[in-house]
Amino acid sequence: MIICSCNVLSDHDVRNAVTAGSDFPRTAGQVYGCLGCSAQCGRCARTIKKIMTEALGACAKACCEGCPHSHEHTATALVAGAEMRPAEMTV
Repeated sequence: MIICSCNVLSDHDVRNAVTAGSDFPRTAGQVYGCLGCSAQCGRCARTIKKIMTEALGACAKACCEGCPHSHEHTATALVAGAEMRPAEMTV
């Protein structure tokens, strides 16, 4: 189903961006970046966040400290100096 008509993004696109690869997006802005676009009207940001929560929900509850999905791992990576542009931290 299309969730972003501005960028023509489907729920499958978002799920794939969240679960595939080694650089896991943690915000809607990062999902847009992974998919090669940016927020236009912003109406889909809440839906993207909901899909992210659904896609990582079961994993996030069962994750250990070293898992890239875990909040502890993300916080450690940010403290260690992982690059994140200001635009990616919002939306």
